[in-house]
Amino acid sequence: MSALAMTLLGYWLLGAVAGTMAGLFGVGGGLIIVPALATAFTLQGLSPDVVMHLAIGTSLATIVVTGTSSTLGHWRRGSINLSWFLALLPGLMAGAILGVLVAGQLAGPLLGTLFGLFVLSVAVKMALGFTPSPRQSAQPPRYAMVLAGSVIGGVSALFGIGGGTLAVPWLSRCGASVTQAVATSAACGVPIALFGAVTFIWMGWNNSQLPSWATGYVMWPAFIIIVMTSIPFARLGVRLAHRLPSHVLRWAFAALLTVVGLKFLLS
Repeated sequence: MSALAMTLLGYWLLGAVAGTMAGLFGVGGGLIIVPALATAFTLQGLSPDVVMHLAIGTSLATIVVTGTSSTLGHWRRGSINLSWFLALLPGLMAGAILGVLVAGQLAGPLLGTLFGLFVLSVAVKMALGFTPSPRQSAQPPRYAMVLAGSVIGGVSALFGIGGGTLAVPWLSRCGASVTQAVATSAACGVPIALFGAVTFIWMGWNNSQLPSWATGYVMWPAFIIIVMTSIPFARLGVRLAHRLPSHVLRWAFAALLTVVGLKFLLS
């Protein structure tokens, strides 16, 4: 019972930290949730073959709820560009399914190494403050939006993130304002997470290496507790973000991601 209590407390702390970081740094919690869950599942003695898949699938499941909450807030403010979202949607759904199927063909340690490389690339981008040059505010051709959606959905589902890391730069490049890009990106994260999580559940169905509290590659105790704690703590992160200099936030998050990325590469 004490081990169970410690595990549940760990999930609660993870949700609090992930929510705070998401609000503080303006990114989805997947970049924090995936490595933390991978560490937690390893400490619980789960097989290395399923640790990364279970962490990514559970992260995507949490994003379905947290992303929906964020999207509704942006929708009420009229910040979402619906036509751009609908143009991206077919690619987002197809890419998410394909990304999970690719993940299923990768060994757990290799998937962890790829995740580490991805996190390091995000850290470099954050540290350099790279932003794409905006173009005129006009929707790109449909094929370009579908292709972009496929890449965003595939990479995001592969690594268990909501897609903002890729979607915001693309939408900004298309001419969206910062507010519109962030809001539309939040909406894009919901179908990515939904189709990705469902595919991870299907792919891990009846896997004998998974614990009893998991359905496929989604660990339900972790999902429930992280969702319950991350949403209120995200508000705390937002308040902190308004009190700290933006360049300090950017460098702090880049440093955190560098540590996370190196941990995956060296472990």
